[in-house]
Amino acid sequence: MRDGQEFKQAVRRGRKAAEPAMVVHVVPGTDGVTSVGFVVSKAVGTAVVRNRVKRRLRHLTAARLGEVPAGSRIVVRARPSAATATSTELGDQLEAALHRAVAHGDRP
Repeated sequence: MRDGQEFKQAVRRGRKAAEPAMVVHVVPGTDGVTSVGFVVSKAVGTAVVRNRVKRRLRHLTAARLGEVPAGSRIVVRARPSAATATSTELGDQLEAALHRAVAHGDRP
């Protein structure tokens, strides 16, 4: 995802799941290509730190795309604690947040 409108729509319409290092918004899809966007604000750290957090989250998210329905839109917003979290912690939190957001989306 690169368009600001897509981000806004996913955040407003998506199911939210929060963890200490991130907030994940998921708009479940039915088919098609899953799109993912990342929001890493200046509160997370300097440009170097923000880019490192973004790269780590991108890698961890790519490995977990099979856990969401095809065609979903996902926005991962990093919190300041993401800068000091280990990859294992980020992975566990991302997995838990994705699971909760998708499961919450299945409810009527």
